[in-house]
Amino acid sequence: MVKASDLLVECLESEGIEYVFGVPGEELEDLLFSLRDSDIRFVPTRHEQGAAFMADVHGRLTGEAGVCLSTLGPGATNLMTGVADAHLDKSPLVAITGQGGRERLHKESHQALDVVHMFEPIVKWNTQLGEPEIVAESVRKAFKLAEHEKPGATHLEFPEDVAAEETTDTPLPARERVRRPDPDPDSVERAATLLERAERPIVLAGNGAVRTRSRGAGRGSESANRLRELVEKMGLPVVATYMGKGAISDREPHSLMTLDSGPDGEAADAIEDADCVLAVGYDIAEHDPAGWNPEIGTTIIHLDHEPAEVYRHYNPEVEIVADIPASLRAIGESVDPRSGKSWCSDVHDRIVENATRRPDDEPFSVRRTLPILREAMADEDVLLSDVGSHKMAIAQAFPTYEPNTCIVSNGLASMGISVPGGLAADLACGSNVVAATGDGGFLMNGAEIETATRLGLDYTILLFNDDDYGLISEKQDEHLSEHFGTELSNPDFVALAESFGIDGYRPGSWDELEEVLEEVVPSEGMALVEVRLE
Repeated sequence: MVKASDLLVECLESEGIEYVFGVPGEELEDLLFSLRDSDIRFVPTRHEQGAAFMADVHGRLTGEAGVCLSTLGPGATNLMTGVADAHLDKSPLVAITGQGGRERLHKESHQALDVVHMFEPIVKWNTQLGEPEIVAESVRKAFKLAEHEKPGATHLEFPEDVAAEETTDTPLPARERVRRPDPDPDSVERAATLLERAERPIVLAGNGAVRTRSRGAGRGSESANRLRELVEKMGLPVVATYMGKGAISDREPHSLMTLDSGPDGEAADAIEDADCVLAVGYDIAEHDPAGWNPEIGTTIIHLDHEPAEVYRHYNPEVEIVADIPASLRAIGESVDPRSGKSWCSDVHDRIVENATRRPDDEPFSVRRTLPILREAMADEDVLLSDVGSHKMAIAQAFPTYEPNTCIVSNGLASMGISVPGGLAADLACGSNVVAATGDGGFLMNGAEIETATRLGLDYTILLFNDDDYGLISEKQDEHLSEHFGTELSNPDFVALAESFGIDGYRPGSWDELEEVLEEVVPSEGMALVEVRLE
């Protein structure tokens, strides 16, 4: 006989979980002590949102569901933003929330909310663990569904009286993931024919083109490998979504970087000029197709694990709903390599030249910081962006050479992800990590610096400070030629960093900034670098 809380932890161990991120609570007492006696490391965070973002980024980088934990009531509501972020960013995550004893849930009582129904719109599946005998099956189902394409979030509610009960049940062993079927040969042939006949074919690489799909695969992506082979064979240009960065290397002449790249929007012009778009792992939640198919006349080939959303501006001629790597391989075997058309290689040169131009004597800006940052980072290092005006610059102008090395949230696109996300990235990979953020997003979850230092981590926080919710000001200025409600005041960020026991820097010139980034990015220690924007 074991307590249900011990069984749940044994199930997590069976799933290969190393970390559980969360905030302790009274209703979690049994579960916390079960975690203490396990091989899993419980990481107490400063806020439940930070815990969920950590699990979110862990899942996105590894392909293995990250786990976050909260108590009932306010703990569960605080957790929801990060869980929703994982849901819309297609990141595998399992959320566990405590709950009061079942004897009081039929009536109004302290901190009691209907958490299962609250989570329903933002997860793939969730349930209450209402009996010890359903714990093992439910945990296995939560991980299976969270990691199954398309991945996302699942949720388990664990009442405190159930956690204390005893059971003879045992964990279900984790199995190989369910694999999507190979593509339909007729659909592959139709897709290959459309690509061969097109005058101006192009690839739109989405989140699914870079996702890590198998346990123990690191940050590699079989989809990206197969896409690179097809692109090379046919000479196809590739434009990525923000979350598809790295599907092919931005050094390759076929790369047009992302949908909005180029000083005059050359990438957007290229995809609008295309007469055939092969959309690989594309999520409409990330980018509205009306932006790149405004006239509705483009022939679209949809290649993904799920059928296309019904959308006037995204109505594919052919849908291949199957395993993405297998489908890309099949298309590559079906096309005639002589049909390739490198029809916009000159666009690549203009986009990359603009993205890598180093600053002269101009004031500090995000765009001109990025070439210096790129030089300080190795190809396999990870840049994790928060949300704000700096995200747009990173998405459009930070050259990316490998899958899952530039992490941008563009499904839910929640501010506050970068500091806790940088912690998870540093735990998940052996490369250097940089968490880029604005002053607005930083102060939402900046307290997780303490969590990072407690764990002895060594990533770099690059903080762009303009005393403003800058992206909103930009949008208001575009629409109304003025802005309101966006101005902020800030603490001394360098002093704040030093109060956490980490190094803080505020470079005063481009040369100083280059020296600092070259020093801190590969260093073994936490650092915060503030770039004061004019």
